[in-house]
Amino acid sequence: MTVAVCGVSSAAEDHGTAEQATAMVKKAIAHFKANGKDKALADFNDPSNKQFHDRDLYVIAFDMEGTMLASANTKLVGKPLMDFKDGDGKLVTKEMLQVAKTKGSGWVEYRWPNPITKLLDQKTTYIEKVDNYLLGVGIYKK
Repeated sequence: MTVAVCGVSSAAEDHGTAEQATAMVKKAIAHFKANGKDKALADFNDPSNKQFHDRDLYVIAFDMEGTMLASANTKLVGKPLMDFKDGDGKLVTKEMLQVAKTKGSGWVEYRWPNPITKLLDQKTTYIEKVDNYLLGVGIYKK
């Protein structure tokens, strides 16, 4: 019984929380403003930078035209993703940009490959607009 409890606790620690995602976005915005776009994006794209990569939490960045500027999946960096659809056909980037443009910040839900489990999981990402960019960090729902 104790082993099962330890196993559950350990699995929960593998996943970031909504509070941790929001805090990482705030940290990313401060870093962006203090160091400029180029340095910040380089740091967001560096998987060894543990400020912006923690378990299944990582910073994403888009310009307001929908080009991905930062991601744990470096194959997507530099790609125009305005018409990108998730596993359910949802226009994820378009919705994130709409939230950024109309509200300035908020949460967007979609399905996305989990870098830890490799499964298509339900995810929600907290995003904020900073200058003409969108920064976000998502959590996988358990």
